[in-house]
Amino acid sequence: MMKRWNVRFLILVALGATLGLSAQNDTSPLRPPKGSKVALVVFEDLECPDCARAAPVIAEAERTYKIPVVRYDFPLPQHPWAFDAAVIGHYFDSKSPRLGVEFREYMFLHQNEINPATMRSYADKFAKDHNTTLPFVVDPQGKFAAEVRADRAVGNRVGIDHTPTLYVVSDGKRGKPFVEVTDRRQLFQMIDEMKAE
Repeated sequence: MMKRWNVRFLILVALGATLGLSAQNDTSPLRPPKGSKVALVVFEDLECPDCARAAPVIAEAERTYKIPVVRYDFPLPQHPWAFDAAVIGHYFDSKSPRLGVEFREYMFLHQNEINPATMRSYADKFAKDHNTTLPFVVDPQGKFAAEVRADRAVGNRVGIDHTPTLYVVSDGKRGKPFVEVTDRRQLFQMIDEMKAE
């Protein structure tokens, strides 16, 4: 009886490990939007210092190559204001995708000045400077928080464990459909290579 239970337990553990691996190897989000041959996919945290350093490079690549950037909010648990800022980012996304991008760039620019007590005042200043309003209760139904959690779930399925995680992705049938950018100095070269495939 004990041996049978141990065998069942081991099978369940092995099955769980297999399912966990397959869930973390879901690369389906690493594709460009429809109609685009090449794009950048980035998982970022608005409180992550390296994300702030990566943001201008990503923006420059987007402008230079005129390719889309698909952004996923991936707030890390050790960053106390990142989740709330991401929720506000999704609120601005709902007003205009460009406004959401500009909010994220603004937060990265002022990241060193922001803390949990001042984050909202920076968001309010951004809204005022962009002639829009930020309601006192940004997310009464929890819709934007659910979107942030969904972004994070996508990152978990892909296997993201740090931010920023940046990919150059392609719709091409030849070569690699995506490649992680581990050295941002090589980003433009990687985009060129992906476009040439």
